[in-house]
Amino acid sequence: MTNHQIAVIVLAGGQSSRMGTDKALLEIEGKSLLQRALEVAASVTPQVYVLTAWPDRYRSTLTEQSQFLLEYNPGSGPLVALTQGLTEIPADWILLLACDLPLLEPQIIQNWASQLTAIPQSTLAIVPYQNSRWEPLCGFYRQQSLASLQSFIEKGGRSFQKWLNQIQAIPLPVGEREAIMLSNCNTLEEFEQLKDKIGSG
Repeated sequence: MTNHQIAVIVLAGGQSSRMGTDKALLEIEGKSLLQRALEVAASVTPQVYVLTAWPDRYRSTLTEQSQFLLEYNPGSGPLVALTQGLTEIPADWILLLACDLPLLEPQIIQNWASQLTAIPQSTLAIVPYQNSRWEPLCGFYRQQSLASLQSFIEKGGRSFQKWLNQIQAIPLPVGEREAIMLSNCNTLEEFEQLKDKIGSG
């Protein structure tokens, strides 16, 4: 798969209410979480977008190869954000990434991306799966999933888990390394724990 067929959307639109401060701007080893996510995204494809309602807040973080996608419905959740991305970005696949995954490993993401060429046309998503739950904010979504997603949202659907259970989605197996990589942080305490992991890793 040539890389122009994949685009990455990094979500930087959360309210970070449990954190009490903007998660995207928290720093580890001198780099903000958003910056770290953008660097991993850029290792997969040159098409990198930051979906946010507050571009000015993150302008200094933007890497050269990334650009803003202005969120037109802020606060309405990642399903609606993905809908906007699939509507506005011309790519066969979109990798959706949360900005609060400080342990992202480029190698694992690249390996997952390289599997997309072998995926049957009927498959609409390929998403990590562990403990009977999808990990949708580090998953790949085919352009053709847009119609099903729009229909789900129009019927009042807001749960990624329910939508992924309804469509043709392939689970990516999550081993120990992948499970660590998918650790996210919702509180400052969790953030400090993850920071320690990086420091000792």
